Amino acid sequence: MDYCYTGDTHERLFAAYQADEAPFPTQTQMEFPRREHRRAEVDILKRLFFPTCWNAAALVRDELAVLDQLDTLGGLFYSGIRPYSGSDPAETVATVIDQLPTVRARLKKDVEAAFKGDPAAKTYMEIIRSYPGFMAILVQRVAHTLYEAGASEYARELTEYAKTETGIDIHPGAEIGDHFFIDHGTGVVIGETTTVGEWVRLYQDVTLGALHFEADESDEHRLKKGYKRHPDIGDHVVIGAGTKVLGAISVGDHVSIGANSWVTDDVPDDTKVYVTDHPTQERKRTK
Repeated sequence: MDYCYTGDTHERLFAAYQADEAPFPTQTQMEFPRREHRRAEVDILKRLFFPTCWNAAALVRDELAVLDQLDTLGGLFYSGIRPYSGSDPAETVATVIDQLPTVRARLKKDVEAAFKGDPAAKTYMEIIRSYPGFMAILVQRVAHTLYEAGASEYARELTEYAKTETGIDIHPGAEIGDHFFIDHGTGVVIGETTTVGEWVRLYQDVTLGALHFEADESDEHRLKKGYKRHPDIGDHVVIGAGTKVLGAISVGDHVSIGANSWVTDDVPDDTKVYVTDHPTQERKRTK
């Protein structure tokens, strides 16, 4: 069926574009080389969230063009959700689309966090167009709204697509706070029941995962589902490359965890965690 969105998100997104100020890109005359995407939903979401970065200046000039994109996106959401639900998902689709302006506002905070958290970042536009960590969180924030609205299977499709593009695996069920930044990103895994506070920065190969799994007593070959098994990360936390934070533990506020750490116990506020005894390196001349 053709989907027709009847809410006011096009009005709120259009107003949000007009309110954008530097350092966010606002020029509508720019034209970038076209990129092809296997999932049309992600392409549309990029244009809706940051139209001046993705050759969609018409959205800034014409409110009805925003509505047209929302109708197309809604149709894709509808056809993606329906095979899983077996019923009419129009209400679910509308619920998710209604939240897109809020998601966009949060993504702008993520761009700010990336710019402030990476000495190599030159512009907001560079982050929006190039940073895999930003693409991963863009998709995950939308997928999380789908997950919360009851479309968890379709949400997982979107985050799995983001993983193939970025090497970053964030489950749609994970709750991610504002000003989130993953630097480099390859190999990052964030599990379903993870919660992450505000101003959290992760580096490549970090795992926020489960330490062990409980068996389902009704089936010896099945693992138990629907229970807390991943960590809770506080505000203003930095987690270094290669670190594994495992289990339903709590990491407090203002914590710094050094590279290659293995954390399986609670970490209190205002704490530094780091490996003190590194293996001894030996060198042997070959000639």
